[in-house]
Amino acid sequence: MRLLLPLLLAAASLSAAETKPHLDYAIVVTGEELLRGVFPDAHTVFITRTLHALGCHCVGSTIVDDKVSDIQEAVRAASQKAPLVIVTGGLGPTVNDVTRDALAELTGIKLYEQPDVLAAMEQRLKTPRDQIRPNLRRQTMVPTRGTYLKASAGTAVGLVFEWNDRVVVALPGPPRELQPMVKSELVPYLRQKFGVRSPGSSITLRFVGIGQSLIDQTMSQHVPLPPDVIVGSQFEGGRVDFEFMLPGNGPEQEARLKELAAKIRQHLGEYIYAEGEATLEQQVARTLLERGAKLTLVEIGTGGRLAARLAGLPETARLLKGAHMAPSAAAMRESLKLGDGSKEELKSLVAAVGGEWAIATGEVSTDSRGARSCSVLFRLGSERWEAVWVPVQGSGETAQASLVTQIWDRLRRLLK
Repeated sequence: MRLLLPLLLAAASLSAAETKPHLDYAIVVTGEELLRGVFPDAHTVFITRTLHALGCHCVGSTIVDDKVSDIQEAVRAASQKAPLVIVTGGLGPTVNDVTRDALAELTGIKLYEQPDVLAAMEQRLKTPRDQIRPNLRRQTMVPTRGTYLKASAGTAVGLVFEWNDRVVVALPGPPRELQPMVKSELVPYLRQKFGVRSPGSSITLRFVGIGQSLIDQTMSQHVPLPPDVIVGSQFEGGRVDFEFMLPGNGPEQEARLKELAAKIRQHLGEYIYAEGEATLEQQVARTLLERGAKLTLVEIGTGGRLAARLAGLPETARLLKGAHMAPSAAAMRESLKLGDGSKEELKSLVAAVGGEWAIATGEVSTDSRGARSCSVLFRLGSERWEAVWVPVQGSGETAQASLVTQIWDRLRRLLK
C-alpha cells in the first residue's frame, strides 16, 4: 500500500454562485494489515482531501478487518450517519477479498456479470474470457441496482450499491487503482447523483528523488502559498505528488496555479518529472520514443518490476522490444544459453539479448558495512554505456519499489 503523507489544508473561500449544499459521507477502510500497523490508513486522507474540494463533509472513518461480519456491521452503522458510505479494499481476486459479497448480502442487491467489464478484462489481460481464471472473472460482478466505476489502472471496477435512500460505494484497495478511480469516476458520479459542486481548479506537480519534508521547507522559504490554496501531498516509493487546488474553475484560477507551478519549478525543477497525471515511466517512455528507441529489459535484482511498471501504458507496445527476468545471474545465463559469467556480466547479457537501448539490473549485493545495492547498466544507443550502483534501502516491496523508482529516475536524468 502506498504511504500518503499528512495533508495540508488551508481555508478556502467560495463565491455564492459556487456554493451548494454539502454532502455528508462516511468511510469504511478494510484491511487486517492496517490494524496491525503494517501500513497507515492512506485512503481516508486522500478521499477526504479530494471530496473536500467538492463541498463534501466526512462524518467519520473506520478501519475494520477483512471479515464479512465486520464490514457489514461498519457499513450498517455508517449508513445511519450519512447518505453516502465509501468502502475501500476487498475487491481483488484473493480469498480475503470479501467486500463485494459482503455488501451484496447486506443490501440485498444481487450481482451479475457485466458484459462491458468482462470485455475490458479480456482486453487488459489479452486472454479470452473462457480462459480467464474464475477468481479474476468474479471481479466482473456488479450490482443489479446501482452502477459501477470503470477501472483504468487494474482489473477491479468500483461498485455502487443504490440501497434505498443510501448509496454504498466500494473502491479497490491499491492506491494506484483507487486514486484515479476517485478522480475520474467517483467525482462525476457524485455530481450527477447528489449535485455536489465542481472540484474547482487544480494542478499536480510530480517529484522524484526528493523527500516531502524538503519540498515543504523549500516552498515555505521561497514560494509562500496564498491562504486560499488547498494543498495535498502523497508519497509512494520515492515519488511525491503535490496537488494545488483553488475553488472556482475559470481562467483566473488556472492562471494563478500556472504561475505558482512556475515559481516552484525555479527552485525544485530538477526533481519535477511531470505536471499532471503522467507517471515517471510514461515520461521516460515518451522521451525514449522521441529518440526512436526500442527498449530491452534484463532484470535480475528487480525481479521483473521494471517491466511491470510499464504494463498497461499506451506507450509500452511501441517502446518495449523485449523483457527478460531471472532470479539470479546464473539462471539468466542459463536461460540465454550463455557460458560462465565475466567481469562485464551485465554487458554480456545485454549483448546476448540484443538492442541498442537497454536496462540491465544485477543481483543485489551487501558490502562489509551491511549496505545493500544493485548494479545497473544502461545502454543508451549504440555507443553509450552507463554503469551505476543504486542503493537498496529497507526490505520487502517497499525497498523494491524505491529501487525501481531510482532506476527510472537515473534513466530520466541520463536522457536530459
